[in-house]
Amino acid sequence: MSNRLQRLSKKAPRGWDTILPTLEMFDNRMKDAVNESHEGKRKHETTWPIHRINYEKSRYVYELYYNKEEITRELYDFCIREKVVDGNLMAKWKKPGYEFLCSLAAINKGSTNFGTTSVCRVPLRLRSGKIAPSVTTGCISCASCDKGAPIWWNSRLPEKDDEGGGAGRKRDSEAAAQDDEDAELERRAAMLRGDGDDGNKRARV
Repeated sequence: MSNRLQRLSKKAPRGWDTILPTLEMFDNRMKDAVNESHEGKRKHETTWPIHRINYEKSRYVYELYYNKEEITRELYDFCIREKVVDGNLMAKWKKPGYEFLCSLAAINKGSTNFGTTSVCRVPLRLRSGKIAPSVTTGCISCASCDKGAPIWWNSRLPEKDDEGGGAGRKRDSEAAAQDDEDAELERRAAMLRGDGDDGNKRARV
């Protein structure tokens, strides 16, 4: 257990022990992401896992309180107050159009050359040309109309079955060559627009 979580355990409200193992898992993932080698990656790609883990950790606590009703308001507020989760991001999720915002960085207009939000905020049906992740966050789309949770650069989706009925296989674009990665992003976009097989559903992350 990290020293920080261990310290918080001494004053945490009821229910903390239930969520602690998952919080530890997210902390370990974040540590690994920060320490991961940058070899072979573009400079901006090194922060993508950090944005995703921050989203998933915060979403975990958010869902436990608002949707599953498995934790108390006291514990929810404690996690925000102690910065265990991203309270500012979670506050945005309560606003229409921001229900699945991937990161506050995606709506920080000061961080873009043209003073706009990140491309992942634009619904896929309104985009033209090659579909690519946000340079800032690694999110392909977190627009509420694009079927819920953010679609990340390495989100896994089942491949469409071959004509012979073979089982669909999964691809991880993070490990693929760049050409394959671009093709994969285009395929995902087509599926989410409804251009692909209706039977293929995007796995929620």
